[in-house]
Amino acid sequence: MLHALPQRLHHNHLCFPQILNHLLSKRHQVHQTQIISHLSCTTHNEFLDFFEHLLRQCAGPEQCKQVHSQIVTTGTCQSAFLAARLIAVYACLGLVLDAKKVFDTTTVEGTSNVLLWNSVLRAYVSHGFYEEALQLYDKMRKLGVWGDGFTFPLVIRACAFISRLKLSRSVHGHVIHMGFQNHLHVVNDLLGMYGKIGRMDCARQLFNRMGLRNYVSWNTMVSSYAFNYDCDGATEMFRRMKLEGFVPNPVTWTSLLSSHARCGRHEETLELFGRMRVVGIETTAESLSVLLSVCANLAVVDKGKMIHGYVIRGGFQDYLFVENALICMYGKCGDVENAHESFLGMKSKNLVSWNALISAYAECGLCDEAFAIFFRLNEHPLMRPNIISWSAVIGGLSSQGRGEESLELFRRMQNAGIIGNSVTISSVLSVCAELPALNLGREIHCHVVRALIDGSILVRNGLVNMYTKCGSFKEGHLVFESFDSKDLITWNTMIAGYGMHGLGENALRVFYQMLDSGLKPDEVTFVSVLSACSHGGLVTEGCRLYDQMISVYGIEPQMEHYACMVDLLGRAGLLQEGSKIVKNMPMEPNACVLGALLNSCRMHKNSNIAEETATDVFSMKSEMTGSYMLLSNMYAASGRWEESAKVRISAKTKGLKKIRGQSWIEVKNKVFMFSAGETMQAGLELIHGILQDLALQMESEGCLPNERGIQHNRLQM
Repeated sequence: MLHALPQRLHHNHLCFPQILNHLLSKRHQVHQTQIISHLSCTTHNEFLDFFEHLLRQCAGPEQCKQVHSQIVTTGTCQSAFLAARLIAVYACLGLVLDAKKVFDTTTVEGTSNVLLWNSVLRAYVSHGFYEEALQLYDKMRKLGVWGDGFTFPLVIRACAFISRLKLSRSVHGHVIHMGFQNHLHVVNDLLGMYGKIGRMDCARQLFNRMGLRNYVSWNTMVSSYAFNYDCDGATEMFRRMKLEGFVPNPVTWTSLLSSHARCGRHEETLELFGRMRVVGIETTAESLSVLLSVCANLAVVDKGKMIHGYVIRGGFQDYLFVENALICMYGKCGDVENAHESFLGMKSKNLVSWNALISAYAECGLCDEAFAIFFRLNEHPLMRPNIISWSAVIGGLSSQGRGEESLELFRRMQNAGIIGNSVTISSVLSVCAELPALNLGREIHCHVVRALIDGSILVRNGLVNMYTKCGSFKEGHLVFESFDSKDLITWNTMIAGYGMHGLGENALRVFYQMLDSGLKPDEVTFVSVLSACSHGGLVTEGCRLYDQMISVYGIEPQMEHYACMVDLLGRAGLLQEGSKIVKNMPMEPNACVLGALLNSCRMHKNSNIAEETATDVFSMKSEMTGSYMLLSNMYAASGRWEESAKVRISAKTKGLKKIRGQSWIEVKNKVFMFSAGETMQAGLELIHGILQDLALQMESEGCLPNERGIQHNRLQM
């Protein structure tokens, strides 16, 4: 309860600050009878001043609601000015519904008071209730309450986040109709709105018509081009700004740096930073954050450390977003020690900090360490792993070939009530493709549809990859055809899917469809289509595409392209031509290229070219044993046992061990793995019995396998 105030404060109209300080210093509850007793002789305006000062000092929801109750009981609740202040305080405390209740219960003066409407609009927009803000604006217009210079920036900001062109143009029309087309603050917000919704043509037209511009105008245009991945447009606006007498400031330079970084022009971004320092522009925390992201993408840890030095010298090491960028940079550069050290040195950490460290370990293949940090986060008293945390560990396990663990963690994530995003689903689908686990992949597809993320091109590409690798071309093609727009990865995935299963004609048809769509093939496309020609026996078409890759598309062949061509020619028995390609390569052939040639020699029993290739195989430092095994088996097949033994001894001397062959089969949503020489697992005896029955049935129908595993029909011999 409020204690008796000093007598000298009674009925004194000039002592509101003292009364206010007394109330706040004592932290007393405010009681209506005591306020009325002490302020009974005050005027209405003095009441408003008193409560307005009191609201400014409210530190929490309880104090605000106490003052609100006194405003109601003293009869000052219908003041639009006081109601607007009350709405602002509730909004600052995050109590948007309470703010809306104040607006709804304020009548008479408030219904036509723009200040009151603006206060509610600001509450909605500042808390992300953009649809509600626009609905309120529509209601405001219908009631004949016209906006002012404070209304339109709020409505324009809501339009920018909703991203609807028709609505945005309508609001622009209202601005002109109300005579605010020359209001600099309003027009600058319109520029930003058009930039946010991707209509730089509209933004530029409006900018060119402006009679007066300030730094905000220019910076908004540069940053809008950056936001829309148009670094050329940003550069042009930057130059034009200087020509018209505006010296670019740190905000302008940061936007220009950001535009180049977003467009993947990382080297140019670093050069721009050098120019920025030469002309004496002050380095900002935001610009350093952009540069750290560039160093992360380039994986240049030395330059990243140099930027880290700028962070320390500029006193930006306590900026949370800069510290998070440092962790990301070190992580993507593979320097997990410095990433962890940066993390430990942070005074305060948020979820982004934890996720950056988890991702750093996961991307470096240190999945166990990533999971340990994930577990520590899960035990944190104030934070819990979000979808990014889960996705980082799931993706890390997936990329390291630990598919079963990845799927198990995905199930745990679902049980925890976390809804997967496109990155998570893409990682899980890649596991299903590699195992392969078609039924599980179909379950994931159903989950994708239910979660309404089937529109993500990343997910759709993952689905196409999963279905085609699992051999379900019909379902894969249905997903492929459902795309509204296909990117290069989509086409490459479909081509590769057909190719790996020997369906070369299908792969070529998709390839030519891609060309007809206007997309240009890249290096990956030609690896996929040449491999498809190889597996499909399409020698003429493959050679023609190889020539076009160089002459038409200007793509220099890489090791993978040479391996495809050697395999293509070798499978067709053109071993001399394949050997010629190997000898004329501008780089040293690797194990894949030599292995392709050796495999062709084995298929066509050509030991001469095989022996020529063997010399290159033995001089290699590769740890791949496939080429050694191919050569050894060739010698053994021709009865040259000593040579066969020498090759195996050579491999053993180098410490090479043959990776055991593995196969997978999915039974009742469970994936079983078979490995050569492995002890029988529980339940596999039944499979052995079925295989024996199949062998007997094959023999009864006259089918016997030869030494190459190719079945011939005895009845046709």
